[in-house]
Amino acid sequence: MEKKLLRFVIFTNWILFSAVTLCGFILTSGRFAWGILAGGLLVTVNFHLLYRSLKRALTPPHLADTRVVLGKYYIRFLATAVIIYVLIADHYVHPLGLIIGLSVVVSSIFIATLNEIRKLIFKEAA
Repeated sequence: MEKKLLRFVIFTNWILFSAVTLCGFILTSGRFAWGILAGGLLVTVNFHLLYRSLKRALTPPHLADTRVVLGKYYIRFLATAVIIYVLIADHYVHPLGLIIGLSVVVSSIFIATLNEIRKLIFKEAA
């Protein structure tokens, strides 16, 4: 069940990321579209790295210390913050486009949640 849900989130994430980025390049200015692309790539890479870290940390017999997992998390968080700061401060991307790009994974998780709720409702109705 969890792997199926994760696959759905990852698949939905790439579809949303591709669609939003394509629409951004077709319908908006260059900096705005690059913001969508940069934000989407940044959040997608972070999501995959978090998944990999947690999978390795929680898979027996190599259970990792929570300090190691949290340390990696905070290093990734700090690196992400620095990248976002540079992108906005040096005017490489439009901040609103970046926010839209950064919302891709959250949107994918929200869609997956709605899909699971829909399955539960129709399963109970049947």
